[in-house]
Amino acid sequence: MITLGKRRYVRSRPHPQRKTRIVEEATELLKKYQYVFLFDLHGLSSRILNEYRYRLRRYGEVKVIKPTLFKIAFAKAFGGVPAEVAERVRGEVAFFFTNVNPAEVVKIVAENSVRRAAQPGDKAPFDIVVPAGPTNASPGPIISKFGKLKIPTRVQEGKIWIAKDTVVAKAGQEITAEIAEVLRVVGIEPVFEQLRLLGVIWRGSRYVDISELVIDVGRYRELFEAAAVYARNLALNIVYPTREVLQVVIPAAHMRAVALAAKLGVVTRETLPILLSRAVAEANALAAAVAPKAPELGLSVQQAAPQQQAAPQAEAPKEAQEEKREGPSEEDVAGSLASLF
Repeated sequence: MITLGKRRYVRSRPHPQRKTRIVEEATELLKKYQYVFLFDLHGLSSRILNEYRYRLRRYGEVKVIKPTLFKIAFAKAFGGVPAEVAERVRGEVAFFFTNVNPAEVVKIVAENSVRRAAQPGDKAPFDIVVPAGPTNASPGPIISKFGKLKIPTRVQEGKIWIAKDTVVAKAGQEITAEIAEVLRVVGIEPVFEQLRLLGVIWRGSRYVDISELVIDVGRYRELFEAAAVYARNLALNIVYPTREVLQVVIPAAHMRAVALAAKLGVVTRETLPILLSRAVAEANALAAAVAPKAPELGLSVQQAAPQQQAAPQAEAPKEAQEEKREGPSEEDVAGSLASLF
């Protein structure tokens, strides 16, 4: 019994030198750089691509390589092509080889957006204003399009002049064919275009989608601020000895120590004003209680000035203020009278 197997293609002619050179170059780039970004080539003009080649030359190398050749080079560099990488490397894609942190690359690409002329269907990124002044356009059918957009014009020195600044598109508004042509005539390029990054091949081992690399700076700032507040509160609660914590806890401890010393009657420079104020308050309270009962003693109560009276009350501890508010008891009055004789 004869079993027929599948026919296997065997190349009889050598590979073209150009393709061999591309594969060898790609293999060297894969060994040289840790990260390979994929970006979409569909609809990307050669001017934008060349501009990014120039702007990103400090960070790596931008290369347009056919997916099939890239996979061959990848297999030569790393011994095989992971399934997720093989699935992504297809269609109209190009590559950016770099050793810069991938999250930083996303930021760099966004900051190096390239201006281009508006096309019908684009969204206005901001209010687009046609400024007053001369244009390089000669009078002709274009004047009717200026009029359709309500842009006041006049002919001067053989050129079309804009009479005053005019807003032709609001932010977010779709740009029509008339607006695009007028902007082209006056030389305004309002659209910023950047490489449409798809993802990054991470050190030849895995593929990371670009959505995982986009960092919301504002959100991270809020998280760091909240973490700083929580850390400060925790440090205050456990009295962790740092400069920020000690600046708070030492004054608070000093206040509590002064209040405790005043309550115990310990005479210091800080407690003496409080003790004197409390003694004066107690003496006045005693005199006020004794004077009606023993007029022959000739006791009189001295009232302190409002400002002088308010200050000691603010500094005196809570217990002293409660004692002053409640007044002396009958036992205190009896004991004070006994000490007079």
